[in-house]
Amino acid sequence: MIDATVDLVIFDCDGVLVDTETIGPAVVAALAGEAGWPLTPDEVRARFLGRPEAYLYEQVRAHATVPVGPEWLLTYRERVSEAFAAAPHTMPGVTGLLDALDARGLPYCVGSSGSHARIRHSLTHAGLWPRFAGRIFSADDVAHGKPAPDLFLHAARTLGAEPARCLVIEDSPAGVDAALAAGMPVIGYTGGPTEPAALAHASHGVIAALHELATP
Repeated sequence: MIDATVDLVIFDCDGVLVDTETIGPAVVAALAGEAGWPLTPDEVRARFLGRPEAYLYEQVRAHATVPVGPEWLLTYRERVSEAFAAAPHTMPGVTGLLDALDARGLPYCVGSSGSHARIRHSLTHAGLWPRFAGRIFSADDVAHGKPAPDLFLHAARTLGAEPARCLVIEDSPAGVDAALAAGMPVIGYTGGPTEPAALAHASHGVIAALHELATP
């Protein structure tokens, strides 16, 4: 499904490579509740899936009923790291897909809204860090995270690929929006909790299993 017009595959991390989207929202919901903003994990996913940490922090501060300072983000990162470390694993089909891309000599990278520390933590505990080291791009690297196109354009520019010849694999509406704004083909992935309808605007369709991408 990845044809010869693609020179670079850009993967989101959480929920595409690593199965974190069932863990992270529960942590955020608990922390938001402690700050006086009751949210369910489903509400967290709806509001923040694919968004950078800075946006999450701003929203919690705006809705909290108790003072929320920079230490909230530190606590958030610590609790998320602990939760991910306790149950890390890749999304189904990741290893086979990466093997297929390697066999074709097709470059790939990560373009994630997470911080560099969080991305490294997730990939390391899932056993994927060696496959992406040196090709990881974070919202930390740009002025505006998803749904702005900055992150994906930065990844393409750094790796010498034309935006139109990149293929983005995303599980969030914000990520799909960012890819479209960057002029990049994008496939929506629904192997996690995201409903297909939320990704229906992906230019190159929606898939439920990564192995669908492993054949040309």
